[in-house]
Order: sequence, then structure tokens, then C-alpha cells
Amino acid sequence: MRILITGLQGTLAPRLAEALCAAGHELLAWDRRALDPEDGDAGARWLEAQRLDAIAHLGMGSAAWAGRLADHAAQQRLPMVFTSTAMVFHHEPDGPHAVTDARTAQDDYGRYKIACEDAVLAAHPGASVVRIGWQIDSTRPGNNMLMALDDWQRREGRVAASSAWIPACSFMQDTAAALLQLLQAPRSGALHLDSNAEEGHNFADIVRALQRQFDRPAWQIQEHQDYRHDQRLHGGAALVSGLSRRLPSLSSQG
Repeated sequence: MRILITGLQGTLAPRLAEALCAAGHELLAWDRRALDPEDGDAGARWLEAQRLDAIAHLGMGSAAWAGRLADHAAQQRLPMVFTSTAMVFHHEPDGPHAVTDARTAQDDYGRYKIACEDAVLAAHPGASVVRIGWQIDSTRPGNNMLMALDDWQRREGRVAASSAWIPACSFMQDTAAALLQLLQAPRSGALHLDSNAEEGHNFADIVRALQRQFDRPAWQIQEHQDYRHDQRLHGGAALVSGLSRRLPSLSSQG
């Protein structure tokens, strides 16, 4: 398959690219320096010339761009995956959040992702809109839980972790494998990918497990309960394994 991926300068898309190449697929990137995503006419001509087999839209950009990519995929009858976020759901009402729950985001990012979801599905009802939680990886920069915890320790001299927050989260490699599967065997509509959906570990326990797994003795973990939210993404495709598979010490934490 010849697959377009957007967002290759970001966090998750490079992991998806690795999975695609390992599976023998041909990767094509959208180069923003050469082609403005907001130039609809030029973008349409470029897409038409690429003879794609699928589109994975992981990059940041307007809802209009997401809609145009979805429209091209629909016109060419191509699988399309768009990555959204657990943040389309506010903490009131609390989770766990089902695929069909009303999207209640109050912040700009969550509302932006809602607009993109709507644009994609309006143009291509067969697309997969995949909501994900906080991603974990040992090396990738960007919005990566492990790297964020390292940064908190550096900046604040501690890692504050709420035991009243049950986050949606998965390891990037597992998410990338699930996205690849959806490109190969599409499922339409909204889907949830969350390795913590069934196990329900709180953030403080996850932080302690990461400290053990990735040898972070310098972390000064301060447990609190100032933030309360069951953020889990329930009812989605069973495409990612439980968090304890990657973090075995979670199995023994109380």
C-alpha cells in the first residue's frame, strides 16, 4: 500500500511510519514547506497525482484541511484514519467515556479536535476517527508522558501525580500498530484506543510504574488528589493490550 501520513514532524506519526515500513508499505509524507495545507486547489491536484491507497491524518491543521483529505479519500474509496483525542470529553460529566457519549470539551484543543472529527466524518463516513489518550514512549519528543514527567522533575523538582485521575493512555508502539491495523482493515466512525480502559490504573500508580520500568530514581513523586477525572475511553475497538503488559509492576500495585 502507498500511504500518506501527515504529521511526521510530530510525536506519534514517526512511530506509525516505522510500523508501516516494517510491514512493507510505501510511505508518503505531506511536506508543508512545499505545499501549504490551506491551499485547497493545489492540495487537490497533488493528492490526485499521488495514486494513494490510504491516508493517515495525524498532523495538526485546520478542520477544513482534514475535511479535504477525507473528501479525497472518500472520492477514491480509500481507507482513512484520523487521530483525535480523549480531550473531546470534559471531566464534567465524568467518565469512563463511551464512543457515543456527547463530546463536552471546554478547552480550545478539545473543541478543535471536535471540529476536525465532524469535518472528516461529514466528508467520509467510512473513515476511522480514532480517539487516543496520552502517549508513552522511551525516546520520542513532544507530547509524551515519560518525557513530560522528566521535564516536571527538572523544572519543579518533583513529579506531582494525582491518584484521583484515571488517565486514558497507551504506549506509542501499541497505538501505531492499531492504526496500521485500521488502515489495513478499516472500521468506520469513532473508535477508542486506550490501554488503561479496562485496567483503570490511577496516574500516581502509573508514574511509579514508569519510574521502575525506565529507571528514574531521581523522580520525587508527590501523590495528591487535586485533579479528579476518570478519563478512560471505553467501548472502542479492542486493538491495544492492557497497560500492565508494558508496565508489569502495575499488576502488583495496590
